[in-house]
Amino acid sequence: MAALLLAPLPFLAHAQPAPAPEQAAPAPSSASASASSAAQQFTLANGLTLIVLPDRRAPTALQMLWVRAGSMDEVDGQSGLAHVVEHMLFKGTPTVPEGEISRLVAAMGGRDNAFVSRDVTSFHQQIPAARLPDVMRLEADRFAHNTWPDEAFWREMQVIKEERRQMVEESAQARMFEVFMASAWLAHPYRRPIVGWMSDLLSLQPADARAFYQRWYVPGNAALVVVGDVEVAQVRAWAERYFGALPARAVPERKPQTEPEQRGTRRIEYLGRTDRPLLVMGYQVPQLAHPDATDTASTDALALLLLAGVLDGHSASRLERQLVQGAVGRRVAQEVSASFGYLGRGPQLFLLSGTPAPGVSPAELEAALVAEIARVAREGVSEAELRRVRNQWLAAEVFQRDSLFAQARLLGSYWAQGWPVDSSERLMRRLSAVTPQQVQAVAARHFSPQRLTVGLLLPEQAP
Repeated sequence: MAALLLAPLPFLAHAQPAPAPEQAAPAPSSASASASSAAQQFTLANGLTLIVLPDRRAPTALQMLWVRAGSMDEVDGQSGLAHVVEHMLFKGTPTVPEGEISRLVAAMGGRDNAFVSRDVTSFHQQIPAARLPDVMRLEADRFAHNTWPDEAFWREMQVIKEERRQMVEESAQARMFEVFMASAWLAHPYRRPIVGWMSDLLSLQPADARAFYQRWYVPGNAALVVVGDVEVAQVRAWAERYFGALPARAVPERKPQTEPEQRGTRRIEYLGRTDRPLLVMGYQVPQLAHPDATDTASTDALALLLLAGVLDGHSASRLERQLVQGAVGRRVAQEVSASFGYLGRGPQLFLLSGTPAPGVSPAELEAALVAEIARVAREGVSEAELRRVRNQWLAAEVFQRDSLFAQARLLGSYWAQGWPVDSSERLMRRLSAVTPQQVQAVAARHFSPQRLTVGLLLPEQAP
């Protein structure tokens, strides 16, 4: 199996000793905990969510502050603004000068960074567990009191524009995928790149960034996730002290962002500096509303998750065996992949991609990929194939428990979706109940050409 890098990443990471720990505040008198197998979730009086997962295997802790504001919350003409604001939150507060947060975290023996995606923005620090109240105080101050002069904004915009040049404009593959996404979605803001279009970056103003920050960085639109060698009651008390003191503000109303039904295949060709073609195919498919949802769309989305694993989940997967290894004929692809994202506030695509083998045209590879889906629709899949995919899913869940960051990121992602903290267990139970017949049915039902967008990167001709 050879996975392809289709885009610059589904998120953008920020390119990036101290006061002694304070005594715990008295235990808060209000906040309701939700039931879960390990993590506990609370809501502070001002609306901020707190999620705590003890993991005492090492004396360290990972804090992640999540804001439900990503590139999908921008408006046309201001693409890239969520990413810009993420950068600007490193520019200091009235009491903590620019660059001081990262310096203080490093002096504690920790590290910090941030990332922004289509759906969220997140800031995180991993530190010795004893220093958790210190980074919590710093993060609460940054969240509520961030400020910057215009000069810092213009300086940072040069960094961001260079980031776009390096990540996107110097990569024909990344540029093609931008055009592909802009074609796959007509109305939904997922059509815009996270880093922003260069024309928008050139016209953004300091006031645009300040307005986005003031609009979305409110307690009711944020969650603090803490994983590590901590006591839940102690973390809850610190969160009440530092974040609970922030004034509540209304979360802005979000307008419906419904994608119109696709009624025919869309095709784009992109000429760029590349030595081999790249084919990307995206089908608009149903979305998983909730781990417990039993509506037809959510049930189909679970079956599509397993279908993606059957097609491209391991070295003996169907696409690898049939198209790359040429099990039943000639080799038609050098590398190939299939994927379906189940986490996202917006609509999702089932993606198939590949690079043709020498002597094979992109049209032949496209036909071969379509034929593999049709074969599943015609012949189905075996219970053994599904068992292997489920086992891989379970193994991935187990392995990520070795990483505080992976655990915190999953919990934050579930919060952003409005899902419970034990969604992993719920998903596993649901996936265990999906039958081969359901996987066969979704292959037959959801891969119509009228729901398909095709992107093709071709080598440009020398002048």
